[in-house]
Amino acid sequence: MKEKLFDIIDVKAGLEEENAGFAEETRRFCLEKGIYLINLMASPGAGKTTVLCRLIDSLKDEFSIGVIEADVDADVDAVTVTEHGAKTVQLHTGGSCHMDGRMTLTGVKTLGPDYPEVIFLENIGNLVCPAEFDVGSDLKMMILSVPEGDDKPLKYPLMFTVSECMLVNKIDTAEIFDFDLERCTDHVRKLNSDMPVFPVSGKTGEGTDAVADWLREKIRESGKRGKA
Repeated sequence: MKEKLFDIIDVKAGLEEENAGFAEETRRFCLEKGIYLINLMASPGAGKTTVLCRLIDSLKDEFSIGVIEADVDADVDAVTVTEHGAKTVQLHTGGSCHMDGRMTLTGVKTLGPDYPEVIFLENIGNLVCPAEFDVGSDLKMMILSVPEGDDKPLKYPLMFTVSECMLVNKIDTAEIFDFDLERCTDHVRKLNSDMPVFPVSGKTGEGTDAVADWLREKIRESGKRGKA
């Protein structure tokens, strides 16, 4: 038998276990406080903030809205969503390419003591890392923008597999970029047969009311309306 020269530690496994603990703590906290937490993920430039502002405008008369803005640096997006009436906290990740359970829990707790009924986590712009980390959300929502191409589900399958709702933003530019919504949807269905797909335009507002209606139903089904 070969002599053991050193110990081998699986760092990733340890990180995943630690993150799972914080994600579960976030879930318990949100359940106690009646918070419906939405993890919004997309590539840089996909239009997360523009679409988010449309959704805030549609939902804010019925639900109190909070936003956790995650950025490597800067606060331009936080300023924008605040102007639309959302209670906002800015998180600077210091170079991290994703939010994790610990960061999300910190952001949620910072929005107290009068916690919003619905909190959107606007995750770091990235189609890879955010898909790998559970943050304790009730819903994983992703945005694919038309200029990125209708083949993105083939290139980044995990994001399209774990997400529970997909918005195809900038649909008003589909002809310009030769984007085939049906082909894109077919790619998605092979990874996630039950995921609803909403074509939208953050710029014109097209399709965002349908997304807001769908979200209202999901929030009501959860039974979360500011319990504490």
